[in-house]
Amino acid sequence: MKNIEYMFLILALLAEVIGTIGGFGSSVFFVPIANFYFDFQSVLGVTAMFHVVSNLSKIALFKKGIDKRLILYIGLPAIGFVVLGGVISKYLNSQFLEIILGVFLIALSLLFIIKKDLVIKPKNKEAVIGGGLSGFVAGVLGTGGAIRGLTMAAFNLEKNVFIATSAIIDFGVDFSRTIVYFFNGYITKEILIYVPFLFVIGILGTYIGKLVLNKVSQENFKKTSLILILIIGVITLIKSALNF
Repeated sequence: MKNIEYMFLILALLAEVIGTIGGFGSSVFFVPIANFYFDFQSVLGVTAMFHVVSNLSKIALFKKGIDKRLILYIGLPAIGFVVLGGVISKYLNSQFLEIILGVFLIALSLLFIIKKDLVIKPKNKEAVIGGGLSGFVAGVLGTGGAIRGLTMAAFNLEKNVFIATSAIIDFGVDFSRTIVYFFNGYITKEILIYVPFLFVIGILGTYIGKLVLNKVSQENFKKTSLILILIIGVITLIKSALNF
């Protein structure tokens, strides 16, 4: 393998660690990183497969209680709408999707930075809307974990319960969109070679993230994560705009 391919794997590990600690999920970092190495449709395919493994690791390592209510009200709408988003992505221009991704990352990070006390009402209606929106965005852009995280945060879950419940929901979302992406032709031989490496990275990154999370405040780390998301969003937008 070439050095640049090794660098992609190192960055994927870093994305998994930061995503575990920050609470946003690794896709918000992994998708723009992968976009520098693959075309956007392949990015969607490799992200979905990577997250299936990553979320199984989180479920195993953070299995201290699961909120079944949120799996129902957030998880089911997310799974339904990720399928819709995945189907729609096939009919959208990939370069246009890259620009939308950059704008989304910038808007998302600025929203959390400016509105530090932003909260969503802990009610079933808000849970269903947040779940459906996160699933649709994940299907189209490859990353919707931050929207789901904001929705789940309203229910004030214990840290391990939050991560485990989010991982179960995310697993359903990623497994569903992997099937859609496969039939869309997004999962190619070019990215399948990375699957064994990403399998190990998913487990290792989650484990490292859990160790760090036990010693570092999630709130303080989240601030750093937001700045990183903003920077990545700006870089993604500039790169996409220049190639459009």
